[in-house]
Amino acid sequence: MGLSSVVAAATVALTPAVAQAPELAMLDTLTRGAWEFRARGDDDTLRICVRTGRELIQLRHRQTNCEQFIVQDDANEVTVQYTCRGSGYGRTSIRKEGSTLVQIRSQGTYSGTPFSLVGEARRTGSC
Repeated sequence: MGLSSVVAAATVALTPAVAQAPELAMLDTLTRGAWEFRARGDDDTLRICVRTGRELIQLRHRQTNCEQFIVQDDANEVTVQYTCRGSGYGRTSIRKEGSTLVQIRSQGTYSGTPFSLVGEARRTGSC
């Protein structure tokens, strides 16, 4: 083993391991319970029982067999693109304003029809 190999091995061995934050950790900081999504310009509301925060990603596609790709994963905002075979796809951005209030933008297609949702979700109580 040459000197450069020894130096490289020592450098790697002495480099501290960086702890990696869990994916979509911002969603873990939301308060669990019943949440209500209200789209801007619409009187309809969608009630959601939030257990992990990830329930807010697929508001149109409620099934669990969708493939997800994380586009942005920051402390106060996440963006996820997902595909649900046979049902459509979407891209959702969730911006945290507090542990009980988030802003949501989601668009895509559902069963061949385009959708676009912009609004806020807030915690309303227990599930």
